[in-house]
Amino acid sequence: MKKWFALCLPAFALGLFVASACNSTLADEAAAAKSPIDTSGPEWKELGEKDFTTVNGDPDTWVWKDGVAHCKGTPVGVTRSQKQYKNFELVCEWRHLRSAGNSGVFVWCPESVLKDLPPGRLPGAGIEVQVLDHGYKTNYEKGGRKADWFTTHGDVFAVGASKMKPFPPLSPNGSRSFPKKEMSKPSPEWNHYYIRAVDGEIRLSVNGEEVSGGENCEPRVGYLCLESEGAPVEFKNIRIRELP
Repeated sequence: MKKWFALCLPAFALGLFVASACNSTLADEAAAAKSPIDTSGPEWKELGEKDFTTVNGDPDTWVWKDGVAHCKGTPVGVTRSQKQYKNFELVCEWRHLRSAGNSGVFVWCPESVLKDLPPGRLPGAGIEVQVLDHGYKTNYEKGGRKADWFTTHGDVFAVGASKMKPFPPLSPNGSRSFPKKEMSKPSPEWNHYYIRAVDGEIRLSVNGEEVSGGENCEPRVGYLCLESEGAPVEFKNIRIRELP
């Protein structure tokens, strides 16, 4: 009897360990799936396929299925919101489907830079919230270049003729708001963005913590754009709340 018990005890202990590990994994997944921002109120609106229109891509550059926007990454370009926004809060989840992916969310993009925009081009104005995978930095530095002018954790910066006074820490040339904390997860994990854009001030929270932003933005009204920039990327749970 003692011998049988001694033989079974390790197997029993292993079973407890596996069960505990599985429960821990399930708990982690449940925590990751819960948005750090409560968007359950009636003032929040879900944005889906009907709320966007392709500006300069192929018919299959952006494909929506079951509430998820699938972007193949080519040609370079954007899909924009059907309406313009001024003051709002925006949440979305995104993930790159391969390492070194590049994308972004444009805020306050004026109509003038989107009209007749040819394929292969990005808008020449607006405020960009960077959506960049960590592998991009690794690949950039393989050629001996120093990746000190960008990060992969949520840079915010003015594009082209647009203006913004970035919050510190800043990029070396002072044009970008660098994240004060590294919160982004690598491909193919999902990341959560919360963007608050009010009266020319923009703030970005990554996976539950505010990291970057800027003020004195011009323009401070315009379209939202999702960016196609060479690699497959997905967006889901896009929701917006307009503010006074």
